[in-house]
Amino acid sequence: MTTVKAYAAPGPKAALEPFSLERRAPRPHDVQIAISHCGICHTDLHLVREDWRAGIFPMVPGHEIVGSVTAVGSAVSRFKPGDRVGVGCFVDSCRTCASCREGVEQYCTNGFTPTYNGRERDGQTITYGGYSESIVVDQAYVLRVSDKLPAAGVAPLLCAGITTYSPLRHWGVSAGQKVGVVGLGGLGHMAVKFAHAFGAHVVLFTTSPSKAADARRLGADEVVISTDETALARHVSSFDFILDTVSAPHDLNELLVLLKRGGTLTLVGLPDRDPILKPRALVMQRRQLAGSLIGGIAQTQEMLDFCADKGITADVEVIPASGINEAYARLLKSDVKYRFVIDTSTLRA
Repeated sequence: MTTVKAYAAPGPKAALEPFSLERRAPRPHDVQIAISHCGICHTDLHLVREDWRAGIFPMVPGHEIVGSVTAVGSAVSRFKPGDRVGVGCFVDSCRTCASCREGVEQYCTNGFTPTYNGRERDGQTITYGGYSESIVVDQAYVLRVSDKLPAAGVAPLLCAGITTYSPLRHWGVSAGQKVGVVGLGGLGHMAVKFAHAFGAHVVLFTTSPSKAADARRLGADEVVISTDETALARHVSSFDFILDTVSAPHDLNELLVLLKRGGTLTLVGLPDRDPILKPRALVMQRRQLAGSLIGGIAQTQEMLDFCADKGITADVEVIPASGINEAYARLLKSDVKYRFVIDTSTLRA
């Protein structure tokens, strides 16, 4: 066992504070990773605040992890010390259900093992995340990260990146299609970048006119202010695909009518209030309303390789570990462009 410095929430809604935890020595299939950067996801804030479910405290958040391998177990074949690697939202799954066998472990029938605020497959050992100096993970759930990209910009790809890449790939977004992205936050800015890289005509929907210039910088061809009914009317029945990244309550019916016959509106946000759905927009034009969750290990590796090839990273603000609570306060006010990333070397200072 190794004692590791970290930041943890001691209880629900409590400020995060310095914390020490024990990491296991690498087992035969394990990879030990010195963490250099860890992104702050809005999910971290929700789980610390118990917005979605009861938490396991003390809680060490963080599932957007980049670092380097420092040791490997005796049976590890995929990695060696010095390799740059990443860890995303989960560190294990049952490995036997249909979803796991098909490489979509995020939909594990028996539930994947979250990188933090969960328990390992033994049902007892608590998982602690990336707001820490190091982590030990089975090689099957570790990802290779190219040296071409800056570590800080890569970290959010492990959640915000794959959450948007996965549905765009699954629904076959490609050159020549018209694609809408709803919201320009941590998820939305990645969706714009990916859809643009895939060659689609990208339209960003936002309630904030001040975001228009940035949306175009990121790759949007058009920006529509979603409170402008006239602007929305110009796009009725014209989209092949719309990715909705917004977690605040909003009207899905206004978006559904923008789809072509057979088009798909996919949700990756989780509003705290269920929407009221009017089925007519779906039925009359065979439109589809769907949802999507992160991606499996194979697809996440595919995304990281694609980003290395295209030079795609998240837009980030790097902070020291001591700035986590200030970052949380700013995140509550949506005061970030577009992702906070912790320089975890500051834990070792």
